[in-house]
Amino acid sequence: MTMSYYTLGNSGLRVSRLALGTMTFGTEWGWGADRKTARAIFETYVQAGGNFFDTADLYTNGTAETWLGEFVAERGLRDKAVIATKFTMNSNPGNPNAGGNGRKNIMRAVDASLKRLGTDYIDLYLMHIWDRLTPAEEVLRTLDDLVRAGKIRHIGLSDVPAWYAGRAQTIAELRGYEPVSALQLEYSLTERAIEHEFVPFGTRHGAGIMVWSPLASGLLSGKYRPTQDGNAGRLDGFRNTTHPGFRKFSERNWAIVAELEKVAAELGRSMAQVAVNWAATQPGVASVILGATNLSQMEDNLAALDFTIPAALRQRLDEVSHAPAPFPHSYFGSEIQVRVAGGVLTGDKPSGYALPVMIEGEAVAVSSN
Repeated sequence: MTMSYYTLGNSGLRVSRLALGTMTFGTEWGWGADRKTARAIFETYVQAGGNFFDTADLYTNGTAETWLGEFVAERGLRDKAVIATKFTMNSNPGNPNAGGNGRKNIMRAVDASLKRLGTDYIDLYLMHIWDRLTPAEEVLRTLDDLVRAGKIRHIGLSDVPAWYAGRAQTIAELRGYEPVSALQLEYSLTERAIEHEFVPFGTRHGAGIMVWSPLASGLLSGKYRPTQDGNAGRLDGFRNTTHPGFRKFSERNWAIVAELEKVAAELGRSMAQVAVNWAATQPGVASVILGATNLSQMEDNLAALDFTIPAALRQRLDEVSHAPAPFPHSYFGSEIQVRVAGGVLTGDKPSGYALPVMIEGEAVAVSSN
């Protein structure tokens, strides 16, 4: 495949459309890839042209950051690699200030991540999850201080309410802080909630969406079946979980899996490739994070953008995965908005008003030879 690169949000940071997720680097959590397999996955991704690496301070208890830093150093890729990592989670039970989004923990966490990664700067530093306590002003000021200190280059938010993201970006704009360049959110055929608020926010206010779990924790890979009673993969271990991110077995989702399987067969592609392709080519999506526990999964996923899903097949996927818009978004569709516009064709800008910037072609020679 030929990897293409686009700027992340309104930043000048060029990232590949497929990012390498490292939550599977290490076996401390009872699943994942050992060091040899993790390095092979890393090498395969790099050889395909990928430059965007996603990790977090608590992934596999720090092993993910450590291995990623070592792999990047071994290949001498630090200037080429775009490394994203996250803070928030607590690794010190009994100490409330060893987690959360307060200034004290952010300053502790960034130095610990820099040490594990073996680098003196982080390209993209993200708040991992809203802690419901820390004022956005404190978070933004602290992150801006880290940018000014040269420890991080850009900032992002993961798993936050839309109103919080909006407030954070407004604070950054009004106070001259480093703006939010990325939102990291769950998105797939089974989880489309971000389309109502986060996609409009990201496209209008300069935050590119990094998609996590495009395969719905493996459900969309095709290895799980509704009548199955066994151990097909990691998700089987969460059948009775209370973790909201792993509750994937439902009648609606099984219908999506069935239709995805049909579409994939018509395209001659794997279900995983079609699911990743669909997510990567949706509005507002800057990059899709790929996670793998073995090399064959990574090789399959890297081919996800080597084809186009025809409009008719995309419509079938859209329809089977569609969910009714929640209030007040049900009032923002054409049924109500046509009345607002007085029944006449009204829009933002005419087609072709702003052309996309695409840089491609042959470079000119700078020597006479």
